[in-house]
Amino acid sequence: MSGTNRKIVSALLIADGIVLVISGLFFDTTVLLNTQIGFLSSALVMLGSMKSYRCMVDARVENEIITTDIDKDVIDKLEDPHDLYSEEIKEEPVEDIRSAIKEEKARLKANRRSLFEVLRDTKAALSLYRIGAYILLILGFMYLNRHSMLQLFPYLISLGLPPLILAGVLVFDKASYSEDTLQ
Repeated sequence: MSGTNRKIVSALLIADGIVLVISGLFFDTTVLLNTQIGFLSSALVMLGSMKSYRCMVDARVENEIITTDIDKDVIDKLEDPHDLYSEEIKEEPVEDIRSAIKEEKARLKANRRSLFEVLRDTKAALSLYRIGAYILLILGFMYLNRHSMLQLFPYLISLGLPPLILAGVLVFDKASYSEDTLQ
C-alpha cells in the first residue's frame, strides 16, 4: 500500500471513529446504523473506484498503451467536433456533395470501435471492486428502508463524508508534495 493510500485509509478510519462516537453518544441506534452503513458503503465505493482505476492505468502502462493527442485536447473535441472555431482557416476545394457524403460515411465506418476496444476502455467502470461496492451500497439502503430504519439526513451526511475526506487528503498530499519538490 502506497503512502497516499495509507493516508486515505487512516483518514477514513479516523473520520468513521468520530462519526461512530458522535452518533453513538448523542443519537439512538437507528442514527448510528444509518451513519455506519452510509459511511462504510460510500468509503468502499471510493476505495473500489480508486483501486479499479489504478489497475487500469497500471495495465495500460505495462502494455505501453498511452493515449495522447497533441493537436487537440479532449475538451476542444467535445465542444467543437467539426473544428468550426479553429484559428487556422482551411481552404477546402469545392467537391461534389454526393462524393463528400460517401467519403464521410466511409470515414465514420472506419472509425467505429470494436467490441474489444469498448470493453478495454470500460474496465474501470466494470471492475468487480466498484460493482461489489455499489451492490453493498444498494443492499444497505434497501435493508434500512425495508426495516423502516432509514433516516435520510444522517444517511446522506455520512454518504457524503468519504468523498470530501478523500478529496481533502489528495489535495493536502498534492500540496505537500509540490512544496517538497520546489525546495
